[in-house]
Amino acid sequence: MSFFLPGREAVLTACRGLALSHPGIGVCPDPLYLLATRPDPRRRVALVAGGGAGHEPLDVGLLGRGGLDAVVPGPVFTSPTGAQVQAAARAAVELGGRDGARDGVPDCVLLIVKNYTGDRINFALAAERLRAAGTGVAEVVVDDDLATAGTAEGRRGTAGVLVVEKLLGAMADRGAGPEALAELGARVVAATRSLAVCARAHTSPASGSPAFALPPGALDYGVGIHGERAARTAPASRPVEDTVGRMLDELLAGLPHPGTGAAEGVIAVVSGLGGTGELELRAVSALVHQDLTARGVRVRSLAAGVYATALDMAGFSITLTRLAPGWLELWTAPADTPLRLPRAVDPGSTLLTPPTEFRAAPLDAPPSGEPQAVGAFLEELHRMCRAAHADLTALDQASGDGDFGDNFCGGVTAAARRSREQRLAGTAALAATFRDRVGGSSGPLFGVLFTALEPVADRTPPDVRQLAAALRQALTRISAVGGAVPGDRTLLDALAPAVRSLVAAAPHAHDRAVTAAARAAVDGALASAALPARRGRASYTGDHGTGLPDPGAVAVALVLIALARVHEPGPAALLPDPARVTRAEVPG
Repeated sequence: MSFFLPGREAVLTACRGLALSHPGIGVCPDPLYLLATRPDPRRRVALVAGGGAGHEPLDVGLLGRGGLDAVVPGPVFTSPTGAQVQAAARAAVELGGRDGARDGVPDCVLLIVKNYTGDRINFALAAERLRAAGTGVAEVVVDDDLATAGTAEGRRGTAGVLVVEKLLGAMADRGAGPEALAELGARVVAATRSLAVCARAHTSPASGSPAFALPPGALDYGVGIHGERAARTAPASRPVEDTVGRMLDELLAGLPHPGTGAAEGVIAVVSGLGGTGELELRAVSALVHQDLTARGVRVRSLAAGVYATALDMAGFSITLTRLAPGWLELWTAPADTPLRLPRAVDPGSTLLTPPTEFRAAPLDAPPSGEPQAVGAFLEELHRMCRAAHADLTALDQASGDGDFGDNFCGGVTAAARRSREQRLAGTAALAATFRDRVGGSSGPLFGVLFTALEPVADRTPPDVRQLAAALRQALTRISAVGGAVPGDRTLLDALAPAVRSLVAAAPHAHDRAVTAAARAAVDGALASAALPARRGRASYTGDHGTGLPDPGAVAVALVLIALARVHEPGPAALLPDPARVTRAEVPG
């Protein structure tokens, strides 16, 4: 984060960027505030919010019709001054009076304040000055953070402010007065709770380093959006489903009793804290929906994205608002703001059925042939992949995009499951899975390899000539599909030596020919470390992968080792430990 902030006036510069990209938003540089310059003509009360910068898109994301009239940003994690709040409020009142769309000025301003000491003090000072100057002031204090319940300062104001601002913005555009808005705000705050976790601290703008260090394998459980440490930690190694479930346990227990409005359901908001990817947030949101639905809690709207951040902290928050009648309509009301929130959850099914030819085979599908050693090769490869996953990922990260471990080992794992569920022979399951279920280059290329091996790999003893022919067919086909040749630092650099070894095997040595081919594949894979990458993603990264073997070639070596262990267990015992191969520790 701190690498790309301007050295001077970072917050002001960011505000100007927002205004430039969103017509209808203006910036006053001194005192600093942002103003929605096209208010709804029905609005009688100006809504003003703000707080320290570093939480974007909160609060500026809801600036405009259907949202806020003015936003007051302070420095990073620091509240704005009372003078800023006062100036922003007066500007919103005066704009309402001179836009010609209605008579008079707004009855008053409603200040939306997060429950942090600095915010409370400065917004209170501004309210005093506004009242002294004849402007009516109402206030809503947001305190949704369960992590600080029971402390002297009470619950902090965090991501729940998003729900409060959206509902109040929609209500204000209906012409509601200050008392009605303040009463609605208080009710929404009372019905809203949030909780956040992080796996990595935010980057300090001052030092350029993480603001705090977490113990290995730990989550900060109950972190604040100003980057405050949580009072407790939780294991990060547990499945994320467990973390989500624990958070929902506490959130539901912390919400007021649903009473007669239980049928209205909840709004659920999953917000990244700045350093969490969209893929993760969408997955967490699906887990939240699944968990709540299983508990009998109706999710009326599900928002997943980046809403309330702590600079670039790697973590997420979950916010639940227990709905009252009419609130969902306010949440889904149209708004002209930089941040667009999702509408109500579609009650219909979101799962589609693929065309017939793409549907998985039924679980009672007949076995593919009757091989004598059903699944032995796949089981051995699967066992090796469980140990090799991290090493294959590291090899690919050095020279590519780091997905090879997931793709190859994930494909083998999926094939093992498919073999059990559909009673497929092991290599048939590998071929079908890699052809149809594994993406990238790993899927089609290893799909070619396993398809060629399917008629021969599961039969013991192996027919060496048929095995050689199958691998040679795979070598030719992979070269044609991928455009690579041996020497390009690809999986062919392990496959080609294995083919040559099998083709050259003398009849009297057929009882150890697969082992010899596996050793040739290992040697070829390790020798790829000295080759320049001329194909695939590794060719984009210059010399970064030099000195390490190609991960695809290493995976081919694992395939041959697995074949040798199944069909020639005696001779195969002399092969290198697969772990040494994946770590490039075997002398070439």
